[in-house]
Amino acid sequence: MVDSTQISTSKAIQQRTGKTFHLATRLLPERVRHSTYVLYAFFRVADDVVDTTADRDPDEQRRELEAVRAAALGDADAAEVTEAALGDDEREVLAAFRELADHYDIADDDVNTFVDAMLSDLETAEYDTYEELAAYMRGSAVAVANMMMAVMDVEDCEDAAPHAAALAEAFQLSNFLRDVREDVDDYDRIYLPGETRREHGVTVDQLRRHEVTHGFREAIRAELARTEARYREGVAGIKYLPSDCQFAVLLSAVLYADHHREIRARECDVLSETPSLSTTRKLWLLAKTRALWAYYGDPEAVFYRVSCVSSPADHHHGHGDPHPAP
Repeated sequence: MVDSTQISTSKAIQQRTGKTFHLATRLLPERVRHSTYVLYAFFRVADDVVDTTADRDPDEQRRELEAVRAAALGDADAAEVTEAALGDDEREVLAAFRELADHYDIADDDVNTFVDAMLSDLETAEYDTYEELAAYMRGSAVAVANMMMAVMDVEDCEDAAPHAAALAEAFQLSNFLRDVREDVDDYDRIYLPGETRREHGVTVDQLRRHEVTHGFREAIRAELARTEARYREGVAGIKYLPSDCQFAVLLSAVLYADHHREIRARECDVLSETPSLSTTRKLWLLAKTRALWAYYGDPEAVFYRVSCVSSPADHHHGHGDPHPAP
């Protein structure tokens, strides 16, 4: 299985690039935690090929991604990966991922769908409809959730899968809403669907100029509501996960959803600067979530008492947030 050096390399990558998810990962049981470090590092290796602010040759990036795919599927040796200009850490992560994929029977389809999504980032700068964005997220988010379920050894995958997919999409949508400015400035990408922009009179040029109009705020509010519907569906399925994994996934949902509180506190201005959660805030949410988890032991009950997302009942009756996180 994966050795300690590969685990420490993968953990360091997660600590450096995914601080919010790293906090939740640390609360997973060891049987899942070490494998999660490797999974995250694999996702980051592929993501880093396309998420670069430096001038890169798209053909070279495609070759690197295809080398990543081949190594992840066990179809390439180390020499071929080296030729794709990947460093020692990246090759170590890919070797570790291949071992995990064999051990947990991670589906080749999920690996392919994920890499295909990374390839699409080289060709697609914006999405006209939410359906197009959802198709992208099948690789960038849902395939990731499927791999995590394999590592967690979820027994009831049929019931868990739709909820896991919804939660993974919610996490990514929250990231998209938080990172509108960064995505436009650094990568010239826009994940705010064109249909939403048109409905609220928001243009690409306005985004590039960081113009926070009334229409832009309304567009963000609309996407917050769409994302929170995905949280409701996702959190409803945490109960299908192994009991020793539920709290960590619940905390991830609480932390990612808390960006919505921060966005609303800024009146949906995510263009002046990128919202972020302080370490103090994250630790406070961890403490509150843990205390309520000890009392209720129910993921949904805890989530709606800690997060700024309204419960299905309150949402259905048109009420605001009954338990706003202070």
